[in-house]
Amino acid sequence: MTTSNDPDTIAFYDAEADTYAAKEREVDLPPSFLRLVTALPPGGHVLDLGSGDGHYAHAFEARGFEVTAMDASAGLAAIASRNLRKPVRVARFDELEDVAEFDGVWAHASLHHAPLEALPDAIARIHRSLRPGGLFHMSVKTGKPAGRDRLGRFYSYPSRSAIDHALTHAGTWAETDFQTTHREGYDGVATDWIILFARKA
Repeated sequence: MTTSNDPDTIAFYDAEADTYAAKEREVDLPPSFLRLVTALPPGGHVLDLGSGDGHYAHAFEARGFEVTAMDASAGLAAIASRNLRKPVRVARFDELEDVAEFDGVWAHASLHHAPLEALPDAIARIHRSLRPGGLFHMSVKTGKPAGRDRLGRFYSYPSRSAIDHALTHAGTWAETDFQTTHREGYDGVATDWIILFARKA
């Protein structure tokens, strides 16, 4: 892979966009979402990086935030655009070029699709896109060698040390906080996850 997104993974989400968007969701938003919402400035600008069908982007908007949604899958972006009633960027992680634009970046279950060698650049771009003091949330599957799941999607399964390396490469952070959890993904398989909260210096 020469870019930060695997073409076969993008093709999966394009082909399965309608089914993926129709999946059942938990009634309550995850604690990580509520934590980020609480820490953001009222009315702040949030980037939903890997926005999928726009579920979380809509939840941010419902709480008064300005939201930019971005996904590498044109199929999912089209659904999100209809749901949000506004354009959604179709772009890869390595095409994020914003500078000091966002108060927060929500990268929920997305960056684990980038190969490990692309993670430092992706997080550096996120760091650059944040305003001073801006917040970064990331959740990724972990605990396995890089490879494909039973649906054919690529996962790098980054470790804590790989994420630490990428954060150091990206720039200066005022604080970082790691949590772990174990939960089921879209493929129905329970997996270990790493949840990161970081604040740009």
